[in-house]
Amino acid sequence: MSDAAQPTAAEVRAAAEAVKTALDRHLAAVERRSGEDDPAVYEAFNQLATAAEAYDELLYDRYDEVTPFEIPGTEDALPPYTGPEEPNALSVLIRRDYAVVEPQRLLAQAQRVEAADEDSIGVEASGTVNGALGILFGEFEPDEIASRHKEFGLEEGDSTLWVTATDEAPEPGEWLESPFEQLDPQRVVCRFDVSAVFDDEIDGIGAHGTHGVDDVDDEDLDELDAELETDEDLEPLDAEPDVRR
Repeated sequence: MSDAAQPTAAEVRAAAEAVKTALDRHLAAVERRSGEDDPAVYEAFNQLATAAEAYDELLYDRYDEVTPFEIPGTEDALPPYTGPEEPNALSVLIRRDYAVVEPQRLLAQAQRVEAADEDSIGVEASGTVNGALGILFGEFEPDEIASRHKEFGLEEGDSTLWVTATDEAPEPGEWLESPFEQLDPQRVVCRFDVSAVFDDEIDGIGAHGTHGVDDVDDEDLDELDAELETDEDLEPLDAEPDVRR
């Protein structure tokens, strides 16, 4: 960094004073807290984290020094819970990411389902990846897709599950056009995240955890590979899916 772009000593000193002020505000908020999830404490915490991070950056830019403090990230943190203490209803929001790593396996499994469905004769929707995905996700429950993802030529990515509290259950069809737009982070009771970025299972905002699934046996995958290589006529899947359309 050039000398012209470096912060001045006065700017570093001002940032240090801002940290001191934020510390006093945080302590005062803690001393006056009204409960475990007091919004004032949450706000003071974020202000302190922001001030400390700014000071750390200026200190490094000016003097090539750092503070001994580890500033926790707050961008992904949930705000304090303000929902009902005894919810009358709840919503569960789930996201699971997959990569299509073996398209031929995906297509073959869709063709098996299609061949077993008398109503699909002549449709041949399984000839494309998009069509195959539509068939498989229409035939199998999401949990079964998760537990058999390798069998379908998919590779798991990140996943998350959020449980939100509501005062009453919505009317049928009320949110179908925009299912995720009305999410209120302050009504999230707990969440469970699974990601490759975690070295170990961690506890985080609300309740973090994992909801792992059993992988398909390697022996089953080997059998499917052999069928894909040798059989032109695809037989229906051995497992009977739990079909709910």
